[in-house]
This record gives sequence, C-alpha cells and structure tokens, in this order.
Amino acid sequence: MSDREVVSASEAIDAVKNGAYLLDVREQHEWDAGHAPDAHLLPMSELGARVDEIPDDREVLVVCHLGGRSAQVTAALRRHGLDAVDVLGGMVAWRDAEGELASESGVEPTVG
Repeated sequence: MSDREVVSASEAIDAVKNGAYLLDVREQHEWDAGHAPDAHLLPMSELGARVDEIPDDREVLVVCHLGGRSAQVTAALRRHGLDAVDVLGGMVAWRDAEGELASESGVEPTVG
C-alpha cells in the first residue's frame, strides 16, 4: 500500500494516464453532468454492497465533487486493505487542472 493518502488533481491526472484506477464516488446525476472519461462510477451510498468491484492490484484514486465524500471513502477503502488515495479538491480541482471531462448527456460537461 502506498504511503501517500492524498494527491493533487494534477498528480491524479498523470497517475490515471499511467494506469491508476479512478473511482468517482458521486451520485449518478453528478456523473451524468460531467466526469473524467477514464473514471469508474461507484456512488458512496453503494460502496458497502459493491466494494468487491474495486481492483486490489493497483492504486485507486478516489474523487467526488469537492473532496468530502472521497476523503471518507478513501479512509474506508484503506481500512479494507486497498491502496486508496484521495484526490484533493475533487472534480472541481480536476477541471481546474485541465483534466479531461465527458458527459453522458451529449452537452458540454460540467462539474458544478
């Protein structure tokens, strides 16, 4: 398990390009409006029932809107033995760091 528990959005963007797993713990409507193209949606509210879907063979970067939910999920995943790291500032910081965004609606992606 990595010693680091948090990363900046810029570091997260690079890590995803190098194979890190990006876990988006926002709700479906937030995801639909705008998300990182390589992210995997698993809402925080479903974590307990779906934790086994998260890979245990690589670093897992956890992101939400601003960072509150992702910090909680990161702590829970680390207790579960996963190499989880919180993305500071969430999707807002990801957008501000010029991370790529996609939407499910076909309109310009937004993260709020």
